Amino acid sequence: MSTAMAPEPVDNGGDARTRRSIARAVLANPTMVTFGALAVIILAFSALAPGLFTQGSNFVQLAQNVAILTVVSVGTTFVIITAGVDLSIPSGIVLGQVFAVQALKLLPLGEGTTAFDATANQTTALSVLVAVTAALLGGLIIGLINGVVVAYLRVPPLLATLGTLGAGLGVALILQDGVNSATYALDPVGNGALIAGIPNLIPIALVVVIAGFVLLHLSVFGRHTYAIGSNPEAARRVGINVERHLLKVYVLGGVASGLAGFLSLSYFSTTSIGGFSTANLQAITAVALGGTSLFGGVGSIIGTLIGVWIPAVLKNGFIITGVQPYWQDVAVGFVLIAAVWFDQLRRRSRDRG
Repeated sequence: MSTAMAPEPVDNGGDARTRRSIARAVLANPTMVTFGALAVIILAFSALAPGLFTQGSNFVQLAQNVAILTVVSVGTTFVIITAGVDLSIPSGIVLGQVFAVQALKLLPLGEGTTAFDATANQTTALSVLVAVTAALLGGLIIGLINGVVVAYLRVPPLLATLGTLGAGLGVALILQDGVNSATYALDPVGNGALIAGIPNLIPIALVVVIAGFVLLHLSVFGRHTYAIGSNPEAARRVGINVERHLLKVYVLGGVASGLAGFLSLSYFSTTSIGGFSTANLQAITAVALGGTSLFGGVGSIIGTLIGVWIPAVLKNGFIITGVQPYWQDVAVGFVLIAAVWFDQLRRRSRDRG
């Protein structure tokens, strides 16, 4: 008498658990998702235009194009991780430019009394030092006002920074009598190449990225920033001075904008009072694309760097492949929606444990 062996039951539960584990791992690392999206975009354009898009000179030009936005976005990352927002970035950039130009005009030339000619190509170490110091001061003032109003007066960041946006641009117009000023005194900084033919803007932006990474991920300042963004009341209970730290974060964001103002003045050789009206939205978009949660408590400098590159690569790829660059806004819009949706999934997954 033979006996038939019953088939073993299929363990579909294990496969489901594996899929859920993989999903949780992906959701827990938004930077990897953003990097994957950038890699797919680069591979797509590399296949469509292998002889043009993949040239080393093209990527160097891309890096130079995004350098100034990278500097701003590093500062914005800290602000958004605290669950804040900074709309005053354009005023920080413009005031940085204007303060630098005005400071150059006050700089004496040699031992005489002749004023420094800011429109001439008279680049000296002193002129660069004076200009960058003045630009950082302009951004610092904006950041200081933002920090005081947000942290101590408890005005919502959206309204506080919207106010300083208008006020800062107004001050710039007053100082400039409503017109822009040209200067070539900083041209070697913005258009020179001291390291192996690499444009100066690239290593400067890289230094800012490294400094931001160390400050956010390897210091007490960064840990406090994450803690406040996750739960400000809990951070206060463990001894963190929330108000003082928020003040420092907004000052950091303002200083980053001021530095961007100096770099843009060096690169374009002129102030541009109305030329950075969308810099705040570009920075916020880059930070959000990089996986930083608009609700606070989550974010990374590397993610922001990737987020800066996504719109730039899209625009560059569209131009090379003959697609109208206006489609960049459409593509970035959909990518941004996907990034925010992904953040919502991550938050729900975390809440479910």
